[in-house]
Amino acid sequence: MSDPVHDGDPTRLTDDARLTEDGLIARFFAPIAGEGAFGLRDDAARIVPGEGMELVVTLDTLVAGVHFFPDDPPGAIGRKALGVNVSDLASKGAEPRGFLLSAALPQDHGARWLGQFAAGLKDAAEAFRCPLLGGDTVKIPGPLTLSVTAFGETPRGAMVHRFDARPGDRVVVTGTIGDSALGLLLRTAPGAPWTDALGVEGRVFLTDRYLHPRPRLAAIAALRAHARAAMDVSDGLAGDLAKMCRTSGVSAEVDVALVPLSDPVRAALAVDPTLIDTVLTGGDDYEILCAVPDAALAPFLDACDRAGLRATAIGTFVERNGEEDALPVFRDGGVETRYASGSYSHF
Repeated sequence: MSDPVHDGDPTRLTDDARLTEDGLIARFFAPIAGEGAFGLRDDAARIVPGEGMELVVTLDTLVAGVHFFPDDPPGAIGRKALGVNVSDLASKGAEPRGFLLSAALPQDHGARWLGQFAAGLKDAAEAFRCPLLGGDTVKIPGPLTLSVTAFGETPRGAMVHRFDARPGDRVVVTGTIGDSALGLLLRTAPGAPWTDALGVEGRVFLTDRYLHPRPRLAAIAALRAHARAAMDVSDGLAGDLAKMCRTSGVSAEVDVALVPLSDPVRAALAVDPTLIDTVLTGGDDYEILCAVPDAALAPFLDACDRAGLRATAIGTFVERNGEEDALPVFRDGGVETRYASGSYSHF
């Protein structure tokens, strides 16, 4: 974060105070910095992996109007920016070590906005055990753009890949599916008939699930010990399962009746059963999808339960018979569906 703002007028970043970029860093981001960041007084940070450990690195970019609403609470935006990256680390069986933040800030994002954003980022960094190590800030004319690079570590050779699922492995997901997708619908279609079935608590729950990803760090040990392949569900269950199948050279069969759903989602489906397509294809669940050998299923579920995390087997990976068989089959009663566009696309 030590590079200068390149438009010649860094003081215009604030709405109620005049801050240079150095002042912005010292005020909002240095208090979040962790060990190895040197108080954000240097041009780089240092990470020393533990003995017998190796680093796992991931990066996500979030753009206002694409990945979140521009008027979402600044603290929620900060929490989400870090949460989506830590979710990737968790799915790889990696313990978080720290992150870098690149923040491209519009002209009107001043001290008040930055203070709330930094507070949310700090809460997330503490909750996810992932301190800030450094980064960069610039001022731009376009939408708010945040890019986070997160570092984690696993024992050498223990990273859980996306591409190792095999026929006979069980399809397993953590938590519940579809909460964030319906939370987003509450924002874009607030007067839909199904929303009346939620009650205040249901609305709050779904909105919170959309705003605040919860990386499943509690699953890390179980994934390392028992899972063959894993990834987080960021772009929709159907689409992400298709990605895992494609990279692993397999297909999958899922029993929709087994997909774990929250009470608010069940209430919404009772009014409008067609929402099941949104539940299965909507993004931002940030649960973990994994392939677990059948013999390891019981130990995996037990390990998750002991860690305080619900995990559910919803189907089985199967042999792929040609390219037309690449998409997973979702069976709902007597109806079989293959979702050709089963995930959110950034392009």
